[in-house]
Formats: sequence, C-alpha cells, structure tokens
Amino acid sequence: MHSDTLTIEILPNKPFGCKVTLPAYCKGDPSQLDDDDFKKLHDAVLSHLVVVIPDQAELAPKSQYLLTKRFDPTIPEPKEDSGFAGYGHGKEFRHEQSVLRKDGTTVKSQPQVQILGQGTFGAHEPGNENGSDISLTHPSHTTFHHTPLTPKQIQEEHRTRFYRWHIDSALYDLAPPLVTTLLGIKVPPSTHTQIVTYDDGSNDELEVSQGATCFVSGEQAFSRLSDEEKKFALASSVEYAPHPYIFISPAGATSDGLTMVSEGKEMALDKLPPWEKEKIKTLPMVWKNPVTGKPHLQVHGCCLYKVHTKQDDGSTKTLELKEAREAVHKLMRPAIAPSRVLAHAWSQGDLVIFFNRGVLHSVTGEFKGMNNGKDERRLMHQCNIASGKDPVAA
Repeated sequence: MHSDTLTIEILPNKPFGCKVTLPAYCKGDPSQLDDDDFKKLHDAVLSHLVVVIPDQAELAPKSQYLLTKRFDPTIPEPKEDSGFAGYGHGKEFRHEQSVLRKDGTTVKSQPQVQILGQGTFGAHEPGNENGSDISLTHPSHTTFHHTPLTPKQIQEEHRTRFYRWHIDSALYDLAPPLVTTLLGIKVPPSTHTQIVTYDDGSNDELEVSQGATCFVSGEQAFSRLSDEEKKFALASSVEYAPHPYIFISPAGATSDGLTMVSEGKEMALDKLPPWEKEKIKTLPMVWKNPVTGKPHLQVHGCCLYKVHTKQDDGSTKTLELKEAREAVHKLMRPAIAPSRVLAHAWSQGDLVIFFNRGVLHSVTGEFKGMNNGKDERRLMHQCNIASGKDPVAA
C-alpha cells in the first residue's frame, strides 16, 4: 500500500541503512518526488548512508540521472562536447591503462549513466538501450589482487574477496560525487551465496549473496578509533596520485581490498598521461557529514600517494607511499570486520542510493563459470556525478 508521502524503514539486523517506499503520486519514479519528500530522501541517504528503493527495474536512465543530480546543487551543467558529461570518473574511466577500463559501458542517451554487469546482452534487452549488443565484465579480484584465490577455492568452495574498497571518484581534477545511484535490472537469485575470504591471518569471512555490494560506514570507522588515532586522522590530509587508476595499474591489491601491496610496481609519474600539479587531489582524511555534522573517515586506500599530518608545533609530517598505505590500512581494517559490513543482496529492481562521501563500498562475487559451468549474467545502471565542491574537513 502506497501512502501519500515517502516512508522510511530501518533495515533490520544491519549495521546501518534503510528502505524507502515512494508515495503514490510519483508513480514509481523517485525523480518526481516533490520538494518535501525529496528532502526526506536526501536526509535519509546522508543519515542512514545506504537507502534501498525496491521495484525500480523500469526506471529510465534520464530519471536516474535527474534524481542523482538533484542531491547536489553544486553540480555544474554538463558540457555537451564531453563524452562523459560530468560522470564522476571523467574520461579516465575508459583509458586503456586504467584499472577501471573494463567496468561497463555508457548509456548513449544519458552518458552520466554507466551499464555494469556480466555477460552479453542483445539490443533492446532490458537495461540495454544502446541499439546493439553489449558485453559486460564483472570486476573480479583475480585480475586486481596481488595473490588471488585459486580456481578450486572459487569454483568448488564458492569463495570470493572484497574486490576494492573505494569511494566513487576520479580523485584527480574532479571533486568526489555526493551520492551514487545503483540500479539492479538483471541480477542472479539472492539465494546464490559465496564466502568473502579476508586471507589476512584473522580467519574473518563473510557469507554474502553472489555479487553483493558491500558497504562500511565512515562514521563508524572513525568512532571506533582510539583517541590518538582520531587526533592523527583529523590532522591528516591524503594526497592522491595523478591519474591514480593508471598509476596503480601494474600493482596488486591486498587480500582485503583496502590498499595496494607496495613492491615499487606503480607506474612512474613521467610515464603517466600528461597531468597538471594543480589538478592533483589532496583531501581531508576525515569528512564532515553536512546533515548529521558527524565525522567520517573517508580514504581511498588503493589510490593514495602520500599522507600529510599537521604536527602540534605547526610543522607537517609526510608519509610516503608505503608508510602511508600501512598507516591507512591500520586505521581502516577494523572498519571492515564482518559485523560492520552491510552486504546488500540484490533483488531485481532494487535502486540503491548511497552517500558516497560517508561510506566506502566494494564489489564482491565471482560470475565466471558459476552458473553450472556457464557465466552468470547481470546488468545494472550506475550513476554518479562529479560535484562542484570538495568535501569539508571535520
């Protein structure tokens, strides 16, 4: 039963998150919410961090774009000559050397919306409006981690990994998007499960539905720090590498997906595509939530380059790449403990809206050969848009 106003229901037995039921007047299209109900949705996303709106499989890419854009009034109007027209990762998303290069294709009619998933989809299959066949590849830790699971562990034991804990952002030139919207149009049954294996000596593991998207709260990550760690985090800023997804492409990630293994394999700065010093992103380690006012520990550990910390005497101490990774990993590893992870089990038509400046998230799941020897199929629409302003330090 749909009411005449938006309703919010806390997700039961989860560390955070909520479900939203749309009012009848918007006819199933959340981009048509009136101002009062949209403010409820906006505040729910920034307060509960992850919001699920069911039964959205028919949501048009234009509506998804308009909804996503509405969350951030600072977003500049897209330039028509830009092939990505404001998409949060910019053109680097498709660079041949970027670790993101295989992550989907663009909706031709709405270039801020990306098509993600696994498998080949014919022209005009649900979710493919591009007029020709598309082939999608689900990101697998086997191509990104330093030491991946074995085929036996994947195929027979149904094990997987957190692919990469991250914030959706180019982390070069463009400001991080405020929110991301992710729409499940074709998804495997949520009864298909796999076991996330941390492989870090902790014996931690987490059973999730196949292809679950996992989230952790930056607010909870900060609140559990010791007083000394909080002081360090609040005094620190993170410098990201130029073209970070290309910079890290020759390296391998840690088994928990939090950062990269330091072996000196990163691409030399003079071998990267042309970059400008003023476009390098240096962001606070702790970001302020504009609705709750609470601090969130928000670090993209895979893409960082250096950490700069203001000392009590006013000087600045800089941790170079290896030490910066180790320091951030120490801060973030407790945040991804199994009990703190919200693992969203996808149902067809789920629209998930998450506060990209308040959570970290990760892909999970292996789809290759997992459907009686065949590849599992999945198709999703994702939208995030670079903001007009960087996050505010807590």
